[in-house]
Amino acid sequence: MAVEKEVNPRFEDFLFDWSTKFQFLVGGYGSSKSYHVALKIILKLLEEKRTALVVREVYDTHRDSTYSLLEELVIDLGLDGRIKCMTSPMQIRFPNGSKIIFKGMDKPAKLKSINNISIVWIEECSEVKYSGFKELLGRLRHPTLKLHMILSTNPVGEDNWSYKHFFKDELNNRLILDDADLYDKRTVVTNDTYYHHSTAEDNLFLPESYVSQLDELKEYDPDLYRIARKGQFGVNGVKVLPQFEVQPHDAVMKAISNIRSPIKRVGMDFGFEDSYNALVRLAIDHDKKILYIYWEYYKNKMTDDRTAEDLAEFKETKELIRGDSAEPKTIQFFKQNGFNIRGAKKFGGSRLANTKKVKRFKQIICSDQCTNTIAELKPLTYKKNKLDEIIKDEFNIDPHTFSAIWYALDGYEVSDLKGNGVHSFNKAKLGL
Repeated sequence: MAVEKEVNPRFEDFLFDWSTKFQFLVGGYGSSKSYHVALKIILKLLEEKRTALVVREVYDTHRDSTYSLLEELVIDLGLDGRIKCMTSPMQIRFPNGSKIIFKGMDKPAKLKSINNISIVWIEECSEVKYSGFKELLGRLRHPTLKLHMILSTNPVGEDNWSYKHFFKDELNNRLILDDADLYDKRTVVTNDTYYHHSTAEDNLFLPESYVSQLDELKEYDPDLYRIARKGQFGVNGVKVLPQFEVQPHDAVMKAISNIRSPIKRVGMDFGFEDSYNALVRLAIDHDKKILYIYWEYYKNKMTDDRTAEDLAEFKETKELIRGDSAEPKTIQFFKQNGFNIRGAKKFGGSRLANTKKVKRFKQIICSDQCTNTIAELKPLTYKKNKLDEIIKDEFNIDPHTFSAIWYALDGYEVSDLKGNGVHSFNKAKLGL
């Protein structure tokens, strides 16, 4: 069956490339990625008898998005007399027996009844939970046909599972594809995945007024500009520690060895079920106002006795551990087992005061071996209230390593210029 349809040149190769199992499309607003995914699926199902599953996080959102788009394409192609678009339940049936069915991850039980799915399209995949993605992988099966999963999304934060799975997962030291390479090359095929990047410029049918509207975002909403106009992943929101950087472990240790009078500190946050026992070793270059993070311990679901076994070296070194004073029983347990530990001071407003203290460092340099610290602090952003204003002592996650750093710095002040000035003045006055 021959059909004709004008398409954007950026998507011509994508439309007919079925060489990989996964196809990951990321792009800015109005780039026409969803349109071309829908067209690609229609063309494939006209050619071969297949069942395609189209998924969104919420089932009811299909009606005005994926289903509406596919129905519109069927009509534009002049195939509405042969392809039936049914609304109850939402389904599209082809003359050769192919069909498209629609499901939502908000009703996972209904996924169990579907069989012989050889194509899955996850629209706005970043909104679907990682567990849902893995569940869909299990539903993708057919005895003879090659299997394909298409994922389309606007870029979100680098903490989203879609970025970690298909690009970089720093916590697990896993690099699949540097997203910067994709933005440069636009199309990359690797690891049985076809990557495609697009922006508004790739959609020749967009009015100039729409593109201009996206360009204006740069002036007042840089995060949305990156997402909507540039089509790039990144950190959404205001970074808590913009001076945080990662360096090779050997380089960090060499820099610490060159500090004239390094201040060494150890801090620990306690956790068990959903939170973590996080312990960090720090070194401070007070003169240059640089904080080094060079060692970490990060585990949960550990009883105190097992944690004490893991940290036995601290009994040998007698390093002072400053811990969360809200856990006096835990601190007492470690004391009784030979650890040099005490509670860090807490007071009203201490979260904000401690956050400000860490932010005063000119540089925060973290060893690349401290993977959990990197995963928490590099993308750490402030929470916002209903007025879209940042809350200066609340964050997008519960960063246990950040709390450990707070406790480690208990009693230390990053900037003490006033005190130093007074002491120098007194010595001069007294002639000492």
